[in-house]
Amino acid sequence: MDGEISKFTIEEKLSCQSLTPQTTVNLLDSVDVFLFDCDGVIWKGDALIDGVSDTLDTLRAMIVFIICVGKKLVFVTNNSTKSRRQYAKKFHSLGISVSEDEIFSSSFAAAMYLKANDFPKEKKVCLSVTFFSFSFFQCRFSSVCFSIKIMLLILAQVYVIGEEGILEELELAGFTGVGGPEDGKKTAHLKPNSLFEHDKSVGAVVVGLDQYINFYKLQYGTLCIRENPGCLFIATNRDAVGHLTDLQEWPGAGCMVAAICGSTQKEPIVVGKPSTFLMEFLLQKFNIPTSRMCMVGDRLDTDILFGQNAGCRTLLVLSGVTNLSDLQDSSNHIRPEYYTSTLSDIISLFNNYQSSF
Repeated sequence: MDGEISKFTIEEKLSCQSLTPQTTVNLLDSVDVFLFDCDGVIWKGDALIDGVSDTLDTLRAMIVFIICVGKKLVFVTNNSTKSRRQYAKKFHSLGISVSEDEIFSSSFAAAMYLKANDFPKEKKVCLSVTFFSFSFFQCRFSSVCFSIKIMLLILAQVYVIGEEGILEELELAGFTGVGGPEDGKKTAHLKPNSLFEHDKSVGAVVVGLDQYINFYKLQYGTLCIRENPGCLFIATNRDAVGHLTDLQEWPGAGCMVAAICGSTQKEPIVVGKPSTFLMEFLLQKFNIPTSRMCMVGDRLDTDILFGQNAGCRTLLVLSGVTNLSDLQDSSNHIRPEYYTSTLSDIISLFNNYQSSF
């Protein structure tokens, strides 16, 4: 990926700076595509953050000194509970016009990872079938036991510890997803001499944010990964917490992923941020070097690290998970180029610059 940076920004990149009117103009001038996280940047839960709608509209139609320099906007979210279609619907319900093509969710990333790696739609499963033959001779019964192995070609399934967003994206990509919210209603019974059965045709387990997680799902996913030959362990992301409501943070997908890591003693393939897997799709879509993109997020270890890994410009907003003390803590080694309080600062600072002439 292209990580080339314009000469006039090299000095700016050496330190983490608060946005000013001048650095805002420099940033806008050097960026063609803005990549936005959603939770904590665009909204908190179902509440839109103040000034976001006007900011997005202004960026799309931005005019600098009579020249139209409208920016392309993309929304890259680790929250896998919704599909791209469901996210577009949420944007519209909040009064923001966003198309599905502008949304890249970790639920979509999980499906695309399977597709990119030729995950089979069908799987060979070996079944052992036992037969008993009975005969009656000279007033005695006798029996003979024998077994044969049968190879069956059945649908390869993906077990989902997550919600509808993953299931919908899997279906759109042509894969069979099982589990999800429905298994949240099931109970694992810990009884003597009882065996917890799982489907041998499951070839991948996808773990994402799941408010319906339970012991049944944990056991099912664990058995698939440990006992099904070649079964993939895919994590949508490892976010520890997230702003799932407007007033507080909630446990993130990282909690669910950590549980499966513990029970399987295996590490997952992570497809969401900070992995740059999704960046390949963005590059194909826009054909713009990553040095002309800016990742805007509220998390250092996912959003900002994703941008840095891909060679993008980076802007941290303090309206979500990360606060100023987190950023300035001596133990923090992930530093964005710029930080500001909230997304709408971009436009207010730009207007301040314009009005100075």
